[in-house]
Amino acid sequence: MFDLNELERAHKIVGTAVPPTPAYSWPLLAQRLGTEVVVKHENHTPIGAFKVRGGLVYLERLKRERPDVPGIISATRGNHGQSLAFAAGRHGVPAVIYVPRGNSVEKNRAMRAFGAELVEHGEDFQAAKEEAQRRAQFAGLHMVPSFHPDLVLGVATYALELFRTAPDIDILYVPIGQGSGISGCIMARDLLGLKTEIVGVQSTEAPSYALSLAAGNIVTTETSDTRADGMATRIPDLDAFALIRKGASRIVQVTDDEIGHAIRAYWTDTHNLAEGAGAAPLAAALQEKSRLAGKRVGLILSGGNIDFDLFRTWVGTDAKMDANPAAKRAVA
Repeated sequence: MFDLNELERAHKIVGTAVPPTPAYSWPLLAQRLGTEVVVKHENHTPIGAFKVRGGLVYLERLKRERPDVPGIISATRGNHGQSLAFAAGRHGVPAVIYVPRGNSVEKNRAMRAFGAELVEHGEDFQAAKEEAQRRAQFAGLHMVPSFHPDLVLGVATYALELFRTAPDIDILYVPIGQGSGISGCIMARDLLGLKTEIVGVQSTEAPSYALSLAAGNIVTTETSDTRADGMATRIPDLDAFALIRKGASRIVQVTDDEIGHAIRAYWTDTHNLAEGAGAAPLAAALQEKSRLAGKRVGLILSGGNIDFDLFRTWVGTDAKMDANPAAKRAVA
C-alpha cells in the first residue's frame, strides 16, 4: 500500500497541522490492568480524533492532482467527516458531509463549524453513504470513501509516532470502525520490522469484521446498534479486511457496558474523556487482563468526541463507584 519513505512524507504533511500526540504511561491504569500500559492520545488532535491525519493526507494529494476539484462529499458518523471538513477548509475546497438521522449532535455541530455542509439522511451509516454516492454522481462532487490508501497512510502516522516512542510494546489494542486505524497500525509495524501483536476491537452490537475474520470471508450484519458510534459498521471494507486478516492476531468483541466502564476508567485514572470507540481498546484489555501479565500493553485512545448527554446517561452516574472499588463492594 505504501513504503516507509511515503509514510515519513505523510508524517510531514500531517505535522503542518497536527503536532505529535503524546503516548503516556498512567500508573492507575497500570494498577487496573496489572501490567505496564502506554496510551496513544489521539484524542489530543485539532478535531479530537485520529481521523484528522487521513483527511490531511487525502486532501493534499487530491488538491495536488486535481487543483480545480469543485468539492468533496462523503458519509460519516462524525470523526471522518470532521477530518475532511478540517482538511478541506485548509485547502479551500467545499465539503458536503452526510450523516444518518439521530447522529451525534456535537459531532454534527463540529463538522458545520469546520465549514462543511451537513445533510442528515437515513437510519444508519450505510443509508447515508449510499445517498452521498448518488449526490456525488448528480452534482459532480468528488466522493471520499471511508477506506482508502491515502486515509490509511495518513492515520498510520500516529502508529509511526507510537512505535518510535515505544518500540517494545508487546500487544496493541486498536478499535475497528471502517478499518483505517488498525490497517495503519499493521502497516507501520511491518514497515518498522516490529513484532508487536495487534488486536482489533469491535462492539458486540456491530461485529462485522470479527464475524468475517472467523468465517474467512466478508460477513455483513443487519444492524450496528451500538452507543460507540465510531465502531457502528455493518459492511466491512474488502481491502481493510484483507489487511486485518493478514496482520491482526484476533478481534475482541466488547459490550456497551464494558465500553462504558472503560470510559469511566479513563476519566478516573487519567482525567481524559474518551468516546466509545476510543475506550473500546481499554475495555478489551480489561476483558483479557488474565493474559497480559508481564506484557507491555498499548492502547489507542482514538478519540474523545462523545456528546455530553450520552456521557451523562451512559457512564456518568456510576463514575464515583468506578473510582471507589470499596464503595462498589459495599453496595454489592
